[in-house]
Amino acid sequence: MSFHEENYYQQTFAKLSLSSEAIQAKTFEECIFEDSRFINCSFEKSRFLSCRFHGCVISAVNVLSCRFIRPVFRKCKVLGIDWTKVTFLREPEFYDCQIDLSNFRMLKISKAKIINCEAKEVEFAETDFTGAIFTGTDFEKSRFFKTNLTGADLRGAKNYNIDITNNIIKKAKFSYPEAMSLLNALDITIE
Repeated sequence: MSFHEENYYQQTFAKLSLSSEAIQAKTFEECIFEDSRFINCSFEKSRFLSCRFHGCVISAVNVLSCRFIRPVFRKCKVLGIDWTKVTFLREPEFYDCQIDLSNFRMLKISKAKIINCEAKEVEFAETDFTGAIFTGTDFEKSRFFKTNLTGADLRGAKNYNIDITNNIIKKAKFSYPEAMSLLNALDITIE
């Protein structure tokens, strides 16, 4: 499918299957994408305003100069996305998704929600996640370095490696037993 119009408002797109296609300079506002596949596509200079993605596969997509404002992803595979290339990313929400191999480095995305997701090998270095919610998410091999997690909720999250000497975790919420991993950087023995 080709998107011939420049602007789309409150439209539903279902079962799209796009591979290596360019979707450039388009605006999607309050649109719904269901059970669709975007593989190696280019979304350059496009805007996604309050759009919802459900059951989609979005893999290795170029998001150069895009704007994502309050996007909601549910049960999606959003893999290998370099979010640092966007112009603007505000309040993204991921529920029951795979966001493996993605890059959020140095972004300011407070109030983000990454809930019950698989976030393996994701780059979170120097990201501002103030007030974010990460409950139930698996952060295996993900990197937190100089990450601001002030007020973040990581209850039920697992496999995170957060060095408390190199990250800001003031008023963050953790649950036991995973919270014990926060002591790894202190080079202490607990018996």
